[in-house]
Amino acid sequence: MLYIETIPQNINYKELYEQSLVQIQSLQLQLAELKKMIFGSKGEKFVGSKVALADQVDLFPNDKLGQIDVVKTTLVKQHEKQNKTLNVNHPGRNPLPETLRREVISLLPDEDVSGLKPVRVEVSEQLEYQPGELFVKRYERPEYIKPSQDGLNAKRIIAPAPVKPLEKAIAGASLLTHLLVSKYCDHLPLYRQLEIFKRNDVTINHTTVSGWVKQSCELLQPLFDLHCRQVLNTDYLCVDETTIKVLDKNKKETTHQGYYWVYYDTQRKLALFDYQPGRGALYPKAMLHKFKGYLQSDGYDAYETFDKVEGVTTLCCWAHSRRKFFEAQKYDEANAVLVLEQIQQLYKVEDFCRTEHFIPEQIKNHRQQHSIPILNKLKTALETMLTEGKVLPKSPFGKAIAYTLKRWEKLTLYM
Repeated sequence: MLYIETIPQNINYKELYEQSLVQIQSLQLQLAELKKMIFGSKGEKFVGSKVALADQVDLFPNDKLGQIDVVKTTLVKQHEKQNKTLNVNHPGRNPLPETLRREVISLLPDEDVSGLKPVRVEVSEQLEYQPGELFVKRYERPEYIKPSQDGLNAKRIIAPAPVKPLEKAIAGASLLTHLLVSKYCDHLPLYRQLEIFKRNDVTINHTTVSGWVKQSCELLQPLFDLHCRQVLNTDYLCVDETTIKVLDKNKKETTHQGYYWVYYDTQRKLALFDYQPGRGALYPKAMLHKFKGYLQSDGYDAYETFDKVEGVTTLCCWAHSRRKFFEAQKYDEANAVLVLEQIQQLYKVEDFCRTEHFIPEQIKNHRQQHSIPILNKLKTALETMLTEGKVLPKSPFGKAIAYTLKRWEKLTLYM
């Protein structure tokens, strides 16, 4: 007997299809992000579409910001290449700094030049290198015994011991400085530095040197505190956090995930890195408890706590919003390209202001004239796409729209 399974009549196939499509796109986005992390570059350069979209309108018909140069290509007949000699006056190599120590070597001819005077001296210079030298600075302090006038007592006389950066350590200030600069500026790990020392017949235990580095960094704490005050003493600050793998002292040869909280003073180009073990709001609140001014971020929840802080105005970054649409190109290319081209126009306005060296008042007026029409059109387009059901809300493109509209007021505050 043939049994035919009955299909339930209450299944909404359209809804089921949309859910499956959203899940597929979400998994594809995760896979693309993983591939980018492993193999790809970090760039998010947007070139623009090669074909004109139906809804795309020239925002600056009479302005040079909106002009696009079209290059006409023509085919030419194949021709034989001719070799030509081109004479170029070589500018010569850069002179060696006069501050360098010079070791003068006089080379005399083999012939007898007795009684002759040189008409000129031909000079040629070579840049040489002498490896760094480990040496011992030995302090000798003579000790004296000075008797008293009555001859009954005596006093010990000796010079005070020199001040050391690290008590009970054989490392002097110059060696500690070399270790820190080589490790943190030249990115030369300690074990490699110790191998270099071994070639100079000096063997030092790795644990000992690690202790020196730690104690030396503690000596620099006042300098770090001063840098904190200097960076945070501004009225416009950008902040973001990034992950970093940290060796776990409790579990040998393992790491745990830490965070670098980065604070950037854009006006003076100063950056402050503050390491913390977590990503909670308590860390920026502790660092910025005295800050007053504009605080720009990616809209992460931890920064929303500053919305209620008196004297702090929070705003968001278009680069983070643009990244969402950049990643959504693979799933809704036409709409994503349309949005990216509008955002690109916003950046062109800023580039023009920088090129013309506008003062702040001129920048504000130019933004009011050119950027506001772009923003108004972009917001209308994003809202229309959602309300008219042109995109799935949970798709990568739908999430990009939601991310942008949720932060719209903070994204447009710069106007």
